[in-house]
Amino acid sequence: MKNAALLVVDVQNALVQSKPFEIEAVISNIQRLISTCRENSAEVIYVQHDDPIGDELEPNTEGWQIYSEISPLANETVINEKFNSAFKGTNLKEYLDSKGIEQLIITGMQTEYCIDTTLKAAFEHGFQMMIPEKTNTTFDNGDLLAGDLYRFYNFNIFKGRFGIVENIEDTIGRIKDQGC
Repeated sequence: MKNAALLVVDVQNALVQSKPFEIEAVISNIQRLISTCRENSAEVIYVQHDDPIGDELEPNTEGWQIYSEISPLANETVINEKFNSAFKGTNLKEYLDSKGIEQLIITGMQTEYCIDTTLKAAFEHGFQMMIPEKTNTTFDNGDLLAGDLYRFYNFNIFKGRFGIVENIEDTIGRIKDQGC
């Protein structure tokens, strides 16, 4: 997994505290990936969503803060975004290019919004994508249950079309075996 980075998308207090699908497992798995990447000198990049004033992810509010159990170190990059794509209106592409990053391990929230859009934009930019299982989550959405959305997007949309969906142990093994 040479030239890879971990992308942690929108894991912010207001969203985590609203208890999306299997959030405890997702946070635990993201923690493991962050730790493995840090131990193997892989870049960890955070994406933080900025909502308008008065919304739950209003900048500089408690809800907007990155969830403390996975918070960035002082030397790690945080990209602020206002759209469902971490690429639109940000310097993420330029930053990744400046670091020679070719592969992204994508994690975070919400599966059918920011994860889906960011994954597809990254694919369009030519990045190789890995999506470890149980590292992204979402909420019930109308008539669709969160678990169904998670499974549909990961195994019917993402897998084999836009990236590799694999067991987290396989991703961790790749990071450890090949370095980044």
